[in-house]
Amino acid sequence: MSVPTECEYPGYTGERHPEVFDVRAMPAQPEVLKPGQLPREKIEQFFTKGYLVVEDYFTPEELDPMTPVLNQFVDNVANRLYKAGKVKDVYADLGFRERLCKLEEEFPGANILCFKQMGSVPQALKAIWANERLLNLIEQLIGPDIAGNPVWNLRTKTPRNDATTVPWHQVYNVSIVSRVLDCSYTDLESYRCLVPTAWIPFVDANEDNGCLQIMESGHMSGLVARHQCCWGGTWYNMLEEHEMRDTLEQQLQNFFVLITVSPLSLNNTSDHVRWSVDLRWQRASDPAGFYGLKGSVLMRSHDRPDLKIDWTEFDAVNRHELQDKLLADEMKSVPQDDPDFDTRVPGPWMRKWEITHVNKHVLQHRKDESAGDEHAI
Repeated sequence: MSVPTECEYPGYTGERHPEVFDVRAMPAQPEVLKPGQLPREKIEQFFTKGYLVVEDYFTPEELDPMTPVLNQFVDNVANRLYKAGKVKDVYADLGFRERLCKLEEEFPGANILCFKQMGSVPQALKAIWANERLLNLIEQLIGPDIAGNPVWNLRTKTPRNDATTVPWHQVYNVSIVSRVLDCSYTDLESYRCLVPTAWIPFVDANEDNGCLQIMESGHMSGLVARHQCCWGGTWYNMLEEHEMRDTLEQQLQNFFVLITVSPLSLNNTSDHVRWSVDLRWQRASDPAGFYGLKGSVLMRSHDRPDLKIDWTEFDAVNRHELQDKLLADEMKSVPQDDPDFDTRVPGPWMRKWEITHVNKHVLQHRKDESAGDEHAI
């Protein structure tokens, strides 16, 4: 097999934009803090270390409305699988922490079906995403004109499952109440955009059920390193440790941070699902960075203090369906046993990087390049 040249993989541009992500990008900080805002030294930590952990930011009253939403997501999948005869029970007596585990045991990929059904944003999640205190905090990171980025994910991390164990990948600034868009998955325009993200767990996150591991200050070069696709049997991009060391010039032994409350999300070795959500924001004037598939939603404007968020257009576009349609021709020869229960997750990010592991998620035009690869599965 011939070795492709770098130019065949457009994800690596060699461009450096550290000023977009380090402390030079920090907006002027308020003298008087609004509700939910943090002291200047905390905001500086976001731009210097690349992450910010904020414990107990939300009250139970703000997060509890998500419980019936999570139950409904699982209920939808359980009923679909049961009606098709793919599981023997809907396990209605179990809660959202355990029910998906039983479904996954009988139908591997149930967690992916749950992930792929997320089209319009549930009202309870909108309330969190556009929470007034949280937007006040995001304003400290990107300024007063704020839009919700189209890439949001409700994570269903089932135990001992490769599909929910995320390998090292680059996200620039990472944090628990703010991290930057997963730039290895987004288009090249996103490389110049600061996109803070909130990673919010709905159950306690620890080493047993899979907490985050972070490379401290990994964003300081302002460079997106060379990634590969796909990790194991998943659709995830991966960043080799030698790339972090050689290209990003990171001393690995000094900067790994384990956050118990993931870039790397540890394996779930518990007996329940670790549910979490990642929500992203961007400056309203910046591109959404998702290949033109879906735009952002305006949440705050400095010259429209009474702005009411209009979710109509945002909710009307299901990005998972658009990804499938965009790549439909290329996926025809990658067979799926039952199209009504398709557990493949193809995406345009697969065109950006070298395909080193071929599996059911990988685009056919890349599959041909890797014929005979000993890593193909």
